Amino acid sequence: MVIGFDGTQLSSQLRTLLKRIQPAGVILFARNIANADQTCRLLKDCQSCVSMPLFTCVDMEGGRVDRFRDVLGPSPSAAGVFATGENRLFRKHGEIIGRCCRALGFNTDFAPVVDLAFEKSRKVMSSRVVSADPREVITYAREFLAGLRGAGVLGALKHFPGLGEADLDSHDKLPSVRKTWKRLWDEDLAPYRALRSSAPMVLIGHAAYPSVTRGKTPASLSEEWIREILRRRIGYRGLIISDDLEMGAVLKTVSIEDATVGHVRAGGNLALICHVEEHVIRGYEVLVKEAERNSAFARKCRESIARVLACKKKCNLRKAMSSSSTSDKAGRLARQLWEFAEQVRVEAMNAQRGNRRSRA
Repeated sequence: MVIGFDGTQLSSQLRTLLKRIQPAGVILFARNIANADQTCRLLKDCQSCVSMPLFTCVDMEGGRVDRFRDVLGPSPSAAGVFATGENRLFRKHGEIIGRCCRALGFNTDFAPVVDLAFEKSRKVMSSRVVSADPREVITYAREFLAGLRGAGVLGALKHFPGLGEADLDSHDKLPSVRKTWKRLWDEDLAPYRALRSSAPMVLIGHAAYPSVTRGKTPASLSEEWIREILRRRIGYRGLIISDDLEMGAVLKTVSIEDATVGHVRAGGNLALICHVEEHVIRGYEVLVKEAERNSAFARKCRESIARVLACKKKCNLRKAMSSSSTSDKAGRLARQLWEFAEQVRVEAMNAQRGNRRSRA
């Protein structure tokens, strides 16, 4: 499990929870982040309660999804950076976000978004997506992941198998993407096929795809999508994590218990529960009970644990957590982030002028 919680410091209640469930990771949101030193200290305090190295996670895409805005200043959106047309800036985007993550104590960033920028999802996704052309999405995502990797941060492609044709926000309702299998394979799944060896994690979204599952089962709970398509057909070997299982797309149709067990049963390795402590506890307890009751499910849990531990060993997360954070370092990064945003703004304007001249 990867869990979220409220507060900016380690409470006795949170300490007890962490020691009890021993999660694979924690995720922080803006509500948890007051300043650089406090954030780094909070993550280290969480680590002190857990025997194995934690994935210390954040959603940090830039633009609309920017958890560091109040601490380091705003980061450019993916669409804004893509508008420059410069691969070196795509990589620099990942690198500077990665350096910001490391400075605050994070080793995992749930980015980049590789959903396609189709008209149907424009209102929901806006500047989080870069292009309707899978080749352009692949170019941006490959460079962004390389930038994160260079900064010592794990990235995650999202939201598998793709929300480009989804017109509902999965935070509230379950989108149904009515698209043929061939178009899904050729378009939405192209980034996952091309980057299957580059992405440490893939995050599974909450949308239904009737042409594949012939029903309303979200991909995050679908063995067809996770085990058969992502693992077997695409050949992905990294970690598979759900989107937040507390989203309306899931909890309006199933319980948190069914969602947690369903994700692991379908082939997921990490169940993400971001907000309510009761949901975290119920999710943990049902995993334990189901593993004790069902030997096949217990085997899947052991396989997931082995995969998670192998990833942590390969990435040397304990060493990553030892990186110190200071206000001075945060100040320098804030300046670099501002300079990068200005560079993106100017180069995007230049690219737009160039496109106008070429059409004239």
